[in-house]
Amino acid sequence: MPPRSVHRWVVDRIHRSTKFAVVVTLLLSTAAAAPAPTQFKPGFNLFTRQQDVQLGQEAAAEIRQRVTIVNDPALTAFVNSVTKRLVASREAKASGFTFTFQIVADPAINAYALPGGPMFINTGLLRAVANEAQFAGAIAHEMSHVILRHGTNQASKVDLIQLPVALAGQLTASDTLMGQLAQLGIGLGANSVLLKFNRIHESQADLMGAHIMAEAGYDPAQLARFFSGLNDQSGAFLFLSDHPNPGDRSRAIKEEAARLPQRTYGYQTGHFQEMKRAVATIHDPPPKTQE
Repeated sequence: MPPRSVHRWVVDRIHRSTKFAVVVTLLLSTAAAAPAPTQFKPGFNLFTRQQDVQLGQEAAAEIRQRVTIVNDPALTAFVNSVTKRLVASREAKASGFTFTFQIVADPAINAYALPGGPMFINTGLLRAVANEAQFAGAIAHEMSHVILRHGTNQASKVDLIQLPVALAGQLTASDTLMGQLAQLGIGLGANSVLLKFNRIHESQADLMGAHIMAEAGYDPAQLARFFSGLNDQSGAFLFLSDHPNPGDRSRAIKEEAARLPQRTYGYQTGHFQEMKRAVATIHDPPPKTQE
């Protein structure tokens, strides 16, 4: 090869190597600059984790006396198949709480989770979701309230003087934790702080819910679409009143989804259409008002 050709070949190789190095550097810089998924920790709380569990079990027993539990095999199979994947998520397992799920005959579009893990799912919610991922997102959202201990976090702020005494077991008027809290005005009524959350709590549950459903193979964008759709449904009033809109939640959920590790979404249990047929046959009683 002539000297001039050798020179050109060397220059070309150096140029190509330099361009490759620049591209690699830009890719690495972009990856390093990409925001990490949001991290959450439970806030201030006077309750122990075991008291969360006890409170949730006592409250769940009261709720079962007020509602109509549905034991339809098709509905149960669907709920169990979806929630089995959700409770296997990193956040759910790290919480140490045991989640349980029961279906309630109630047309209101709603689901509610109690401290420690008991959850009730209205047939109205099963009718409202457009696909399996939307249902998974709604349940992951509720699980996040439990994991982040939002109910007892709010209850902890009600009475900072008498509540520590009650939690220490020094009030003897009742042998249940619910009874002790009732003396302080913390009950299980419609406006209970155990079931109504503020906008910060809702935002946290949205984003952690996106984490949980994504890990289970469901597209978090479906959670955003579910909440957007509720704004157009008059029957969603109960859900929206229990879950105040924290703002542009659809945008926030999508932004959080972009921070998560890349995954292939689209998991399906295969039970969704069967669930839809079964829930259409359930005759719901009128919604029961909590006292």
